[in-house]
Amino acid sequence: MNYKMMGRFLGQILALEAVFMIPALLIAASAGEIVAMQGFFITISAVLPLGGVLLFFCRGANLMFGAREGLVCVGLSWIVLSVVGCFPFFLSREIPRFIDALFEAVSGFTTTGSTILSNVESLSSSLLYWRSFTHWVGGMGVLVFLLAIAPGGRGDKGFTMHLLRAESPGPNVGKLVPQMRQTALILYLIYIVMTVFNVIFLLAGGMSPLEAVCTAFGTAGTGGFGVKNDSIASYSPYIQNVCAVFMFLFGINFSCYYLLLLRQFRNVFKDEELRLYIGLVVLSVALIALNIRPIYDTFGETLRHAAFQVSSIMTTTGFATTDFDLWPSFSKGILLMLMVVGACAGSTGGGLKCARVLLLFKSLRRNIRQVLNSKKVQVVRNNDRVVDEKVLSNTDAYLAAYVIIVIVSFLLISLDGFSTATNLSAVLACFNNVGPGLEAVGPTCNFSAFSIFSKMVLILDMLAGRLEIFPILVLFSRGTWFRR
Repeated sequence: MNYKMMGRFLGQILALEAVFMIPALLIAASAGEIVAMQGFFITISAVLPLGGVLLFFCRGANLMFGAREGLVCVGLSWIVLSVVGCFPFFLSREIPRFIDALFEAVSGFTTTGSTILSNVESLSSSLLYWRSFTHWVGGMGVLVFLLAIAPGGRGDKGFTMHLLRAESPGPNVGKLVPQMRQTALILYLIYIVMTVFNVIFLLAGGMSPLEAVCTAFGTAGTGGFGVKNDSIASYSPYIQNVCAVFMFLFGINFSCYYLLLLRQFRNVFKDEELRLYIGLVVLSVALIALNIRPIYDTFGETLRHAAFQVSSIMTTTGFATTDFDLWPSFSKGILLMLMVVGACAGSTGGGLKCARVLLLFKSLRRNIRQVLNSKKVQVVRNNDRVVDEKVLSNTDAYLAAYVIIVIVSFLLISLDGFSTATNLSAVLACFNNVGPGLEAVGPTCNFSAFSIFSKMVLILDMLAGRLEIFPILVLFSRGTWFRR
C-alpha cells in the first residue's frame, strides 16, 4: 500500500477544500454574518496547515500505485472532505448537532440533496452558498478537479486512471483524449461553461445573483439543495422550465458534448445509452401527465410539473415544483423506478445509470439465447462494439451489491418505526443520491426525525451511492489493510 502517496492526496484535498471555503468566508464578511464568518475562518485556519503538514511529510512519494490504492484514496478523500465540510455548519451553530451537520455536508458533496433542515431560508447567505457549492464540486468529482489542475503522474502510467475510474460514475470509464489529465480538464471546462450558461438563464428570469448561483450549483451537480423552503415551487414557470432543461442536460454523458464539439454528430445520435435516456424521459413524462391531468387546471401546467419532476428524479437532482407525494400511486411508482435507473454514465447524476440498465437487459437477452442455442457463441454489443466480459461481470457484481445494500439499509432504518414507504424511499433517495423520498421524507418534509443510527446508515448509503459502492466496500474491507 502506497501510504505516502495517499497522504499526499489527502493533504491536497484538505488544502483545496480550505481554498474552496474562501468565497463563502468573503460572502459572510460582506454580509456581516459574524458567527458564520468565524465558523469558516476557524475551519480554514485549522485545515490549511494540516494539509500543508501532510504534503510536507509525504513529499517525494512514489507516484505509482494500483487500483486498490486508488479505491482507498477516493473513499478516504470523500470521507475527509465531508467531515471537514460540515464544520462551518456546526461551528456557526446554525446546525447545532454534529451528526446533522455531517448529514448535510455528505448530502451536499454526494449531490444527494436530502436535508435535515426544516427552514432552509433561516441559513445565512454564506452557508447557503457553501451548501450549494458542495453540490457543484461533488457533481463532477473533487479528485477529477484535482487531476485537472494539479497533475502529478507521468502520462497515464501512474495513478490518474485508477483515481478517475474510482470516482467517475458508470460501468466503464475511458479517456476522451490520450492523457488522463487532459480528459479531466476537458470534463471540467464543459462543466463550467454549462454552469455559467445556467446562471445566465436564471438571472434573466429575475433571480438574485446568490439565488441564481446556488440554484445553478444544485442543477449542475444534480444535487437539489434549494435556497427556499418550497424548493423551486415559488419561482416562475420560466425558472422552472430552465431548471428542467438544464437538469436534463447535466444528466447526459459529458463525452457526448465533447463529441458534439468535434462535430461527430452521428456518433452522438447513435449512442444507445443516450437514446434510452431520452426515451425513458419522454415516456415517463407522457404517462405521468396523463395520470395527473385531473389534479391541475390546464394541460400546460400538468405537462410542466410532469416534465420537471421526471427530469429532477431521473437525473437524481431532487428539486420540486409540487408535492408529488400527493400524486396517484402510478405516477409515484414511475418516479421510484426512475430513482433506481438514474441518469447516464459519465454525467453528474446518480442511480444505477442507463448504461448499466442497458447492459443488464442485453446480458439477460444473451443468456436466454444461450439457453436456446448453447452451441452458438453469444456476445453483448453496445454501440456496435463488443462489450468486454469483465465489464459485464462488474455490472452483475454491482447489481448484487446494490440490492444487498438497499435491503440491509432498509431493515436497519426500519428500527425507527416509520412506514415502509418512508423507509424504502429514504434508502433509495439516499443511495441513488436523489434527495426527497415519499411520505415522511417527501418533497415537503426532511430527514431530521430519523435517529442518529439511521442517519449514519443513510450517510454511508449516500457515500456508497456516489462512489459506485466499491471504493467504500474496499475501504472497510479487512483484506485491504491486512493483505498477505
